[in-house]
Amino acid sequence: MLLGGLGSAALVTLGTTQTASAQSALRARAENFDFDKGNFIRDLLDSQDSRSNPDVFAPMDVTLVEWASHLNQTAWFDAAAPYHPTAVGIITRIPRRPSSESNTNRNKNIAALHASWQLLKGVVPERSGFRSLLLFVGLNPDDESLDPTTPVGIGNLAGKGAVAYGRNDGMNMLGYDGGRKYNPRPFSDYTGYEPVNTAYELINPSHWQPKLGPHRRRLGAPPPGTTGIGDKGIYTVQHFATAHMGRVKAMTFKDPGQFGLAPPEYINHHNKKAYKASVDHILEVSAGLTEEQKVKAELFDDKLLGISRSVFAAARANDKKLDLDGWIHLFATNTLAVFDSTVAMWHYKRKYDVVRPGSAIQHVYGHSRVTSWGGPGKGTVRDMPADQWSSYLNMPDHPEYPSGSSGVCAAQAQACRRFLGNDQLDLSITIPVGWTLVEPGVTPSKELKLHWSNWTDFADDCLHSRVWGGVHYLQSCLRSADFGKQFGDRSYDLVQRHVKGDVGH
Repeated sequence: MLLGGLGSAALVTLGTTQTASAQSALRARAENFDFDKGNFIRDLLDSQDSRSNPDVFAPMDVTLVEWASHLNQTAWFDAAAPYHPTAVGIITRIPRRPSSESNTNRNKNIAALHASWQLLKGVVPERSGFRSLLLFVGLNPDDESLDPTTPVGIGNLAGKGAVAYGRNDGMNMLGYDGGRKYNPRPFSDYTGYEPVNTAYELINPSHWQPKLGPHRRRLGAPPPGTTGIGDKGIYTVQHFATAHMGRVKAMTFKDPGQFGLAPPEYINHHNKKAYKASVDHILEVSAGLTEEQKVKAELFDDKLLGISRSVFAAARANDKKLDLDGWIHLFATNTLAVFDSTVAMWHYKRKYDVVRPGSAIQHVYGHSRVTSWGGPGKGTVRDMPADQWSSYLNMPDHPEYPSGSSGVCAAQAQACRRFLGNDQLDLSITIPVGWTLVEPGVTPSKELKLHWSNWTDFADDCLHSRVWGGVHYLQSCLRSADFGKQFGDRSYDLVQRHVKGDVGH
Protein backbone atom coordinates (compact mmCIF):
# COMPACT_ATOMS: atom_id res chain seq x y z
CA MET A 1 0.00 0.00 0.00
CA LEU A 2 2.58 2.56 1.08
CA LEU A 3 4.72 4.37 0.16
CA GLY A 4 5.30 6.52 -2.74
CA GLY A 5 6.45 9.86 -4.00
CA LEU A 6 8.86 10.77 -1.29
CA GLY A 7 9.71 13.78 -3.35
CA SER A 8 9.69 12.10 -6.71
CA ALA A 9 8.60 9.00 -8.51
CA ALA A 10 12.23 7.93 -8.38
CA LEU A 11 12.20 7.65 -4.61
CA VAL A 12 9.31 5.25 -4.96
CA THR A 13 11.41 3.13 -7.26
CA LEU A 14 14.39 3.41 -4.95
CA GLY A 15 12.19 2.28 -2.08
CA THR A 16 11.19 -0.96 -3.77
CA THR A 17 12.79 -4.10 -5.07
CA GLN A 18 14.31 -3.31 -8.43
CA THR A 19 15.04 -5.30 -11.55
CA ALA A 20 18.64 -5.99 -12.55
CA SER A 21 18.42 -3.46 -15.38
CA ALA A 22 17.03 -0.79 -13.07
CA GLN A 23 19.81 -1.47 -10.57
CA SER A 24 22.38 -1.22 -13.35
CA ALA A 25 21.03 2.12 -14.54
CA LEU A 26 20.94 3.42 -10.98
CA ARG A 27 24.52 2.35 -10.39
CA ALA A 28 25.74 4.09 -13.55
CA ARG A 29 23.96 7.32 -12.61
CA ALA A 30 25.22 7.21 -9.04
CA GLU A 31 28.83 6.34 -9.82
CA ASN A 32 29.07 9.40 -12.08
CA PHE A 33 27.56 11.73 -9.49
CA ASP A 34 29.70 14.75 -8.64
CA PHE A 35 29.08 15.67 -5.00
CA ASP A 36 30.79 19.03 -5.34
CA LYS A 37 29.02 20.30 -8.46
CA GLY A 38 26.04 17.95 -8.73
CA ASN A 39 22.44 18.23 -7.63
CA PHE A 40 21.04 15.10 -5.94
CA ILE A 41 17.44 15.86 -6.98
CA ARG A 42 18.18 16.55 -10.62
CA ASP A 43 20.99 14.05 -11.13
CA LEU A 44 19.93 11.08 -8.97
CA LEU A 45 16.20 11.24 -8.36
CA ASP A 46 15.16 11.36 -11.97
CA SER A 47 11.38 11.14 -12.29
CA GLN A 48 10.30 7.76 -13.65
CA ASP A 49 7.14 6.03 -14.75
CA SER A 50 5.64 4.52 -11.59
CA ARG A 51 4.06 1.78 -13.70
CA SER A 52 7.47 0.26 -14.39
CA ASN A 53 7.60 -1.01 -10.81
CA PRO A 54 5.12 -3.66 -9.69
CA ASP A 55 5.73 -2.90 -6.01
CA VAL A 56 4.60 0.72 -6.21
CA PHE A 57 1.49 1.36 -4.15
CA ALA A 58 -1.81 2.11 -5.82
CA PRO A 59 -1.87 5.61 -7.37
CA MET A 60 -5.15 6.30 -5.60
CA ASP A 61 -3.42 6.38 -2.20
CA VAL A 62 -3.13 10.09 -2.86
CA THR A 63 -3.13 11.34 0.73
CA LEU A 64 -0.34 8.97 1.68
CA VAL A 65 1.73 10.01 -1.33
CA GLU A 66 1.39 13.65 -0.41
CA TRP A 67 1.99 13.12 3.30
CA ALA A 68 5.23 11.23 2.62
CA SER A 69 6.37 13.75 0.00
CA HIS A 70 5.85 16.65 2.37
CA LEU A 71 7.89 14.98 5.13
CA ASN A 72 10.69 14.02 2.77
CA GLN A 73 11.06 17.31 0.94
CA THR A 74 10.77 19.29 4.16
CA ALA A 75 13.59 17.11 5.52
CA TRP A 76 15.66 18.12 2.47
CA PHE A 77 15.06 21.77 3.31
CA ASP A 78 15.99 21.24 6.95
CA ALA A 79 19.14 19.28 6.04
CA ALA A 80 20.38 22.03 3.71
CA ALA A 81 19.40 24.96 5.95
CA PRO A 82 22.54 24.86 8.16
CA TYR A 83 24.65 25.45 5.02
CA HIS A 84 22.57 28.44 3.88
CA PRO A 85 23.38 32.04 4.95
CA THR A 86 19.94 32.67 6.48
CA ALA A 87 17.63 29.65 6.19
CA VAL A 88 16.02 28.10 9.26
CA GLY A 89 14.58 24.58 9.27
CA ILE A 90 10.83 24.07 8.99
CA ILE A 91 10.50 20.96 11.17
CA THR A 92 14.02 20.47 12.53
CA ARG A 93 16.25 23.43 13.35
CA ILE A 94 19.93 22.53 13.26
CA PRO A 95 22.67 25.09 14.09
CA ARG A 96 24.24 26.93 11.16
CA ARG A 97 27.58 25.79 9.79
CA PRO A 98 30.50 28.03 8.74
CA SER A 99 30.16 29.48 5.24
CA SER A 100 33.35 27.69 4.19
CA GLU A 101 31.43 24.39 4.37
CA SER A 102 29.14 25.52 1.55
CA ASN A 103 31.76 26.45 -1.01
CA THR A 104 30.58 23.39 -2.96
CA ASN A 105 27.40 21.30 -2.97
CA ARG A 106 29.07 18.35 -1.27
CA ASN A 107 27.78 18.79 2.27
CA LYS A 108 24.24 19.66 1.19
CA ASN A 109 24.06 16.64 -1.13
CA ILE A 110 25.30 14.29 1.59
CA ALA A 111 22.98 15.72 4.24
CA ALA A 112 19.87 15.56 2.05
CA LEU A 113 20.53 11.98 0.92
CA HIS A 114 20.93 10.84 4.52
CA ALA A 115 17.76 12.72 5.45
CA SER A 116 15.80 10.77 2.82
CA TRP A 117 17.29 7.48 3.99
CA GLN A 118 16.25 8.14 7.58
CA LEU A 119 12.77 9.10 6.41
CA LEU A 120 12.39 5.90 4.39
CA LYS A 121 13.65 3.75 7.25
CA GLY A 122 11.32 5.43 9.69
CA VAL A 123 8.20 5.26 7.55
CA VAL A 124 8.63 2.20 5.31
CA PRO A 125 11.45 0.10 6.77
CA GLU A 126 10.38 -2.90 4.69
CA ARG A 127 11.65 -1.15 1.56
CA SER A 128 15.40 -0.81 1.30
CA GLY A 129 16.14 0.02 -2.33
CA PHE A 130 17.37 3.51 -1.39
CA ARG A 131 20.19 1.82 0.53
CA SER A 132 21.66 0.79 -2.83
CA LEU A 133 21.79 4.39 -3.98
CA LEU A 134 23.77 5.44 -0.92
CA LEU A 135 26.21 2.60 -1.46
CA PHE A 136 26.57 3.39 -5.16
CA VAL A 137 27.48 7.02 -4.45
CA GLY A 138 29.95 5.97 -1.76
CA LEU A 139 27.96 6.83 1.37
CA ASN A 140 27.48 4.56 4.37
CA PRO A 141 23.78 3.83 4.99
CA ASP A 142 24.66 2.37 8.40
CA ASP A 143 26.22 5.59 9.68
CA GLU A 144 23.78 6.69 12.39
CA SER A 145 25.80 9.69 13.54
CA LEU A 146 23.80 12.56 15.01
CA ASP A 147 26.77 14.95 15.11
CA PRO A 148 25.33 18.36 14.09
CA THR A 149 28.73 19.47 12.80
CA THR A 150 28.89 16.86 10.01
CA PRO A 151 26.71 16.47 6.91
CA VAL A 152 25.85 12.87 7.81
CA GLY A 153 24.78 13.89 11.31
CA ILE A 154 22.81 16.85 10.01
CA GLY A 155 21.00 14.69 7.44
CA ASN A 156 20.21 12.02 10.01
CA LEU A 157 18.86 14.64 12.41
CA ALA A 158 16.65 16.19 9.71
CA GLY A 159 15.30 12.80 8.56
CA LYS A 160 14.65 11.55 12.08
CA GLY A 161 13.03 14.87 12.94
CA ALA A 162 10.61 14.51 10.03
CA VAL A 163 9.75 10.94 11.09
CA ALA A 164 9.11 12.05 14.67
CA TYR A 165 6.88 14.85 13.41
CA GLY A 166 4.94 12.43 11.19
CA ARG A 167 4.28 10.13 14.13
CA ASN A 168 2.42 12.90 15.93
CA ASP A 169 0.82 15.03 13.23
CA GLY A 170 -2.57 13.31 13.23
CA MET A 171 -1.97 11.06 10.20
CA ASN A 172 -2.06 8.01 12.50
CA MET A 173 1.21 6.63 11.21
CA LEU A 174 1.54 4.16 14.09
CA GLY A 175 -2.13 3.23 14.24
CA TYR A 176 -2.83 4.21 17.85
CA ASP A 177 -4.49 7.61 17.37
CA GLY A 178 -7.98 7.99 18.79
CA GLY A 179 -7.18 6.03 21.96
CA ARG A 180 -6.51 2.60 20.44
CA LYS A 181 -4.30 0.52 22.77
CA TYR A 182 -4.04 -2.80 20.94
CA ASN A 183 -4.03 -4.08 17.35
CA PRO A 184 -2.80 -0.86 15.75
CA ARG A 185 -4.23 0.15 12.38
CA PRO A 186 -1.72 2.50 10.74
CA PHE A 187 -3.20 5.40 8.75
CA SER A 188 -6.77 4.29 9.50
CA ASP A 189 -9.56 6.68 10.43
CA TYR A 190 -9.93 7.31 14.16
CA THR A 191 -12.67 9.94 14.01
CA GLY A 192 -15.70 7.68 13.69
CA TYR A 193 -16.80 8.62 10.17
CA GLU A 194 -19.83 6.63 8.98
CA PRO A 195 -21.35 7.02 5.49
CA VAL A 196 -24.99 8.02 5.21
CA ASN A 197 -25.52 5.43 2.49
CA THR A 198 -24.57 1.77 2.34
CA ALA A 199 -23.12 0.00 -0.67
CA TYR A 200 -26.51 -1.64 -1.11
CA GLU A 201 -28.90 1.27 -0.64
CA LEU A 202 -28.77 4.93 -1.68
CA ILE A 203 -30.68 6.45 1.23
CA ASN A 204 -29.73 10.06 0.50
CA PRO A 205 -28.80 10.75 -3.16
CA SER A 206 -26.83 13.87 -2.22
CA HIS A 207 -24.28 11.95 -0.17
CA TRP A 208 -21.42 9.59 -0.90
CA GLN A 209 -22.20 5.93 -1.39
CA PRO A 210 -19.36 3.44 -0.84
CA LYS A 211 -18.96 1.25 -3.87
CA LEU A 212 -19.26 -2.52 -3.85
CA GLY A 213 -16.63 -4.21 -5.98
CA PRO A 214 -14.83 -7.53 -6.47
CA HIS A 215 -11.88 -8.34 -4.24
CA ARG A 216 -8.56 -7.64 -5.97
CA ARG A 217 -10.25 -5.43 -8.54
CA ARG A 218 -7.93 -4.49 -11.39
CA LEU A 219 -7.91 -1.65 -13.83
CA GLY A 220 -8.74 -3.04 -17.26
CA ALA A 221 -8.55 -6.68 -18.29
CA PRO A 222 -6.82 -9.44 -16.26
CA PRO A 223 -3.17 -10.04 -17.16
CA PRO A 224 -2.55 -12.39 -20.10
CA GLY A 225 -2.74 -16.04 -19.14
CA THR A 226 -5.06 -15.51 -16.16
CA THR A 227 -8.73 -16.36 -15.90
CA GLY A 228 -9.70 -13.63 -13.44
CA ILE A 229 -11.38 -16.30 -11.28
CA GLY A 230 -9.88 -14.70 -8.18
CA ASP A 231 -12.18 -11.74 -8.74
CA LYS A 232 -15.32 -13.86 -8.58
CA GLY A 233 -17.62 -14.28 -5.62
CA ILE A 234 -15.72 -12.20 -3.04
CA TYR A 235 -16.71 -8.55 -2.80
CA THR A 236 -15.46 -5.64 -0.73
CA VAL A 237 -17.05 -2.33 0.23
CA GLN A 238 -15.13 0.94 -0.06
CA HIS A 239 -14.36 2.95 3.03
CA PHE A 240 -13.49 6.64 3.14
CA ALA A 241 -9.70 6.49 2.78
CA THR A 242 -7.96 8.55 5.48
CA ALA A 243 -11.22 10.20 6.52
CA HIS A 244 -9.18 11.86 9.28
CA MET A 245 -6.95 13.74 6.81
CA GLY A 246 -8.74 17.02 7.50
CA ARG A 247 -7.45 16.85 11.08
CA VAL A 248 -3.81 16.32 10.17
CA LYS A 249 -1.52 19.18 11.13
CA ALA A 250 -0.95 21.56 8.24
CA MET A 251 2.00 23.93 7.93
CA THR A 252 0.34 27.12 6.73
CA PHE A 253 -2.85 27.22 8.81
CA LYS A 254 -4.33 25.86 12.02
CA ASP A 255 -7.96 25.28 11.12
CA PRO A 256 -9.10 24.21 7.62
CA GLY A 257 -12.55 25.48 8.50
CA GLN A 258 -11.21 29.04 8.22
CA PHE A 259 -11.34 28.75 4.43
CA GLY A 260 -14.73 29.26 2.87
CA LEU A 261 -15.97 26.71 0.37
CA ALA A 262 -19.61 26.88 -0.69
CA PRO A 263 -21.73 23.71 -0.61
CA PRO A 264 -22.27 22.05 -4.01
CA GLU A 265 -25.87 23.06 -4.65
CA TYR A 266 -25.68 21.61 -8.18
CA ILE A 267 -25.66 18.07 -6.81
CA ASN A 268 -28.31 18.50 -4.09
CA HIS A 269 -31.05 16.04 -4.96
CA HIS A 270 -33.72 18.49 -3.79
CA ASN A 271 -32.66 20.67 -6.72
CA LYS A 272 -33.72 18.12 -9.33
CA LYS A 273 -32.98 20.24 -12.39
CA ALA A 274 -29.40 21.08 -11.38
CA TYR A 275 -28.76 17.53 -10.15
CA LYS A 276 -29.88 16.03 -13.46
CA ALA A 277 -27.85 18.61 -15.42
CA SER A 278 -24.69 17.58 -13.52
CA VAL A 279 -25.38 13.93 -14.27
CA ASP A 280 -26.19 14.57 -17.93
CA HIS A 281 -22.92 16.42 -18.43
CA ILE A 282 -20.99 13.41 -17.10
CA LEU A 283 -22.84 11.14 -19.53
CA GLU A 284 -22.26 13.52 -22.44
CA VAL A 285 -18.52 13.67 -21.77
CA SER A 286 -18.32 9.91 -21.25
CA ALA A 287 -20.04 9.25 -24.57
CA GLY A 288 -17.58 11.41 -26.47
CA LEU A 289 -14.27 10.36 -24.91
CA THR A 290 -11.24 10.72 -27.15
CA GLU A 291 -8.06 8.69 -26.87
CA GLU A 292 -6.18 11.74 -25.63
CA GLN A 293 -8.77 12.34 -22.92
CA LYS A 294 -8.52 8.73 -21.77
CA VAL A 295 -4.73 8.94 -21.61
CA LYS A 296 -4.79 12.20 -19.69
CA ALA A 297 -7.41 10.86 -17.29
CA GLU A 298 -5.09 7.98 -16.38
CA LEU A 299 -1.98 10.14 -16.30
CA PHE A 300 -3.41 12.64 -13.84
CA ASP A 301 -4.98 9.85 -11.81
CA ASP A 302 -1.47 8.53 -11.15
CA LYS A 303 -0.10 11.20 -8.81
CA LEU A 304 3.47 10.09 -9.45
CA LEU A 305 3.14 10.68 -13.18
CA GLY A 306 1.24 13.95 -12.76
CA ILE A 307 2.27 15.83 -9.64
CA SER A 308 5.83 14.50 -9.27
CA ARG A 309 6.85 14.73 -12.90
CA SER A 310 5.54 18.26 -13.37
CA VAL A 311 7.66 19.93 -10.69
CA PHE A 312 10.75 18.20 -12.10
CA ALA A 313 9.95 19.62 -15.52
CA ALA A 314 9.49 23.14 -14.15
CA ALA A 315 12.77 22.95 -12.26
CA ARG A 316 14.63 21.74 -15.34
CA ALA A 317 13.06 24.47 -17.46
CA ASN A 318 14.47 27.01 -15.00
CA ASP A 319 17.69 25.14 -14.17
CA LYS A 320 19.99 27.94 -15.37
CA LYS A 321 18.73 30.25 -12.64
CA LEU A 322 18.41 27.61 -9.90
CA ASP A 323 21.32 26.41 -7.78
CA LEU A 324 20.99 23.39 -5.49
CA ASP A 325 19.37 25.53 -2.80
CA GLY A 326 16.91 26.77 -5.42
CA TRP A 327 15.88 23.22 -6.31
CA ILE A 328 15.46 22.29 -2.65
CA HIS A 329 13.44 25.42 -1.88
CA LEU A 330 11.23 24.93 -4.95
CA PHE A 331 10.43 21.35 -4.00
CA ALA A 332 9.66 22.38 -0.42
CA THR A 333 7.33 25.11 -1.69
CA ASN A 334 5.60 22.71 -4.04
CA THR A 335 5.11 19.90 -1.54
CA LEU A 336 3.73 22.16 1.19
CA ALA A 337 1.21 23.60 -1.26
CA VAL A 338 0.12 20.12 -2.30
CA PHE A 339 -0.08 18.78 1.24
CA ASP A 340 -1.82 21.70 2.92
CA SER A 341 -4.37 21.99 0.13
CA THR A 342 -5.15 18.29 0.58
CA VAL A 343 -5.68 18.70 4.33
CA ALA A 344 -8.15 21.53 3.67
CA MET A 345 -9.96 19.66 0.91
CA TRP A 346 -10.31 16.50 2.97
CA HIS A 347 -11.91 18.62 5.70
CA TYR A 348 -14.58 19.67 3.22
CA LYS A 349 -14.91 16.22 1.67
CA ARG A 350 -16.00 15.01 5.07
CA LYS A 351 -18.16 18.05 5.78
CA TYR A 352 -20.17 17.87 2.54
CA ASP A 353 -19.88 14.10 1.93
CA VAL A 354 -20.94 14.41 -1.71
CA VAL A 355 -22.25 11.63 -3.95
CA ARG A 356 -20.06 10.36 -6.79
CA PRO A 357 -21.35 10.32 -10.40
CA GLY A 358 -21.95 6.56 -10.52
CA SER A 359 -24.53 6.65 -7.75
CA ALA A 360 -26.05 9.91 -9.01
CA ILE A 361 -26.56 8.50 -12.53
CA GLN A 362 -28.36 5.46 -11.17
CA HIS A 363 -30.52 7.70 -8.96
CA VAL A 364 -31.61 9.83 -11.93
CA TYR A 365 -32.02 7.13 -14.56
CA GLY A 366 -32.54 3.88 -12.64
CA HIS A 367 -33.07 1.09 -15.20
CA SER A 368 -33.52 3.51 -18.11
CA ARG A 369 -31.17 3.51 -21.08
CA VAL A 370 -28.37 6.06 -21.53
CA THR A 371 -25.66 6.82 -24.08
CA SER A 372 -22.13 6.59 -22.69
CA TRP A 373 -18.72 4.97 -22.91
CA GLY A 374 -19.49 1.28 -22.79
CA GLY A 375 -16.44 -0.13 -21.03
CA PRO A 376 -12.91 -1.21 -22.06
CA GLY A 377 -12.63 -1.44 -25.83
CA LYS A 378 -16.36 -0.91 -26.45
CA GLY A 379 -16.38 2.77 -27.39
CA THR A 380 -19.69 4.63 -27.21
CA VAL A 381 -22.79 2.58 -26.45
CA ARG A 382 -26.13 4.25 -27.25
CA ASP A 383 -28.48 1.93 -25.41
CA MET A 384 -26.82 1.09 -22.09
CA PRO A 385 -28.79 0.35 -18.90
CA ALA A 386 -28.01 3.21 -16.50
CA ASP A 387 -27.49 0.79 -13.62
CA GLN A 388 -24.65 -0.79 -15.61
CA TRP A 389 -22.87 2.52 -16.22
CA SER A 390 -19.19 2.63 -15.36
CA SER A 391 -16.79 5.53 -15.17
CA TYR A 392 -13.61 5.32 -17.23
CA LEU A 393 -11.51 5.50 -14.05
CA ASN A 394 -12.16 3.46 -10.94
CA MET A 395 -14.47 5.44 -8.66
CA PRO A 396 -12.30 6.85 -5.83
CA ASP A 397 -12.73 5.70 -2.25
CA HIS A 398 -13.78 9.03 -0.77
CA PRO A 399 -16.55 11.62 -1.29
CA GLU A 400 -16.65 13.66 -4.49
CA TYR A 401 -16.42 17.32 -3.38
CA PRO A 402 -14.07 19.06 -3.51
CA SER A 403 -11.93 17.46 -6.21
CA GLY A 404 -8.57 16.75 -4.62
CA SER A 405 -6.69 16.48 -7.91
CA SER A 406 -8.12 19.75 -9.25
CA GLY A 407 -7.24 21.61 -6.07
CA VAL A 408 -3.78 20.09 -5.77
CA CYS A 409 -2.83 20.89 -9.37
CA ALA A 410 -3.95 24.49 -8.89
CA ALA A 411 -2.03 24.76 -5.61
CA GLN A 412 1.17 23.36 -7.05
CA ALA A 413 0.90 25.50 -10.18
CA GLN A 414 0.54 28.67 -8.13
CA ALA A 415 3.35 27.69 -5.76
CA CYS A 416 5.75 27.11 -8.64
CA ARG A 417 4.67 30.30 -10.43
CA ARG A 418 5.34 32.35 -7.31
CA PHE A 419 8.70 30.72 -6.67
CA LEU A 420 9.98 30.79 -10.26
CA GLY A 421 8.42 34.10 -11.24
CA ASN A 422 6.90 32.67 -14.41
CA ASP A 423 4.30 30.21 -15.72
CA GLN A 424 6.86 28.07 -17.57
CA LEU A 425 6.55 24.30 -17.32
CA ASP A 426 7.77 22.64 -20.55
CA LEU A 427 6.60 19.14 -19.67
CA SER A 428 6.64 16.55 -22.47
CA ILE A 429 5.48 12.94 -22.14
CA THR A 430 5.42 10.39 -24.95
CA ILE A 431 2.69 7.77 -24.56
CA PRO A 432 3.32 4.50 -26.44
CA VAL A 433 0.66 2.51 -28.27
CA GLY A 434 -1.64 0.62 -25.90
CA TRP A 435 -0.26 2.33 -22.77
CA THR A 436 -3.52 2.68 -20.85
CA LEU A 437 -4.40 0.35 -18.01
CA VAL A 438 -8.13 0.56 -18.68
CA GLU A 439 -7.77 -0.37 -22.36
CA PRO A 440 -4.36 -2.09 -22.50
CA GLY A 441 -2.99 -2.71 -25.96
CA VAL A 442 -5.82 -0.69 -27.46
CA THR A 443 -5.55 2.92 -26.30
CA PRO A 444 -3.90 4.92 -27.63
CA SER A 445 -3.99 3.34 -31.06
CA LYS A 446 -0.89 5.31 -32.08
CA GLU A 447 1.94 7.00 -30.21
CA LEU A 448 0.75 10.14 -28.48
CA LYS A 449 3.02 13.07 -27.69
CA LEU A 450 1.75 15.28 -24.88
CA HIS A 451 3.22 18.67 -24.08
CA TRP A 452 2.38 21.38 -21.56
CA SER A 453 4.32 24.59 -22.08
CA ASN A 454 2.92 26.28 -18.99
CA TRP A 455 1.32 25.57 -15.62
CA THR A 456 -1.98 27.17 -16.63
CA ASP A 457 -2.65 24.60 -19.35
CA PHE A 458 -1.40 21.76 -17.14
CA ALA A 459 -3.75 22.65 -14.27
CA ASP A 460 -6.64 23.09 -16.70
CA ASP A 461 -6.12 19.62 -18.16
CA CYS A 462 -5.75 18.24 -14.65
CA LEU A 463 -9.17 19.47 -13.56
CA HIS A 464 -10.89 18.39 -16.78
CA SER A 465 -9.26 14.95 -16.58
CA ARG A 466 -11.41 14.18 -13.55
CA VAL A 467 -14.53 14.80 -15.62
CA TRP A 468 -13.14 12.75 -18.52
CA GLY A 469 -12.50 9.95 -16.04
CA GLY A 470 -16.13 10.15 -14.92
CA VAL A 471 -15.30 10.61 -11.24
CA HIS A 472 -16.08 14.33 -10.70
CA TYR A 473 -18.62 16.91 -11.83
CA LEU A 474 -17.26 19.84 -13.82
CA GLN A 475 -18.48 22.46 -11.35
CA SER A 476 -16.72 20.63 -8.52
CA CYS A 477 -13.45 20.71 -10.43
CA LEU A 478 -13.71 24.39 -11.29
CA ARG A 479 -14.51 25.39 -7.71
CA SER A 480 -11.79 23.12 -6.35
CA ALA A 481 -9.16 24.70 -8.57
CA ASP A 482 -10.12 28.16 -7.35
CA PHE A 483 -10.02 26.90 -3.78
CA GLY A 484 -6.67 25.16 -4.14
CA LYS A 485 -4.79 28.08 -5.65
CA GLN A 486 -4.59 30.00 -2.36
CA PHE A 487 -2.47 27.25 -0.81
CA GLY A 488 0.22 27.86 -3.42
CA ASP A 489 0.47 31.43 -2.17
CA ARG A 490 0.48 30.36 1.48
CA SER A 491 3.17 27.78 0.87
CA TYR A 492 5.40 30.23 -1.00
CA ASP A 493 5.10 32.79 1.79
CA LEU A 494 5.93 30.25 4.52
CA VAL A 495 8.97 28.81 2.75
CA GLN A 496 10.30 32.27 1.96
CA ARG A 497 10.07 33.22 5.63
CA HIS A 498 12.15 30.16 6.48
CA VAL A 499 14.63 30.90 3.69
CA LYS A 500 15.10 34.42 5.06
CA GLY A 501 15.19 33.21 8.66
CA ASP A 502 12.23 35.40 9.55
CA VAL A 503 10.46 32.85 11.74
CA GLY A 504 11.14 33.84 15.35
CA HIS A 505 12.18 31.25 17.88
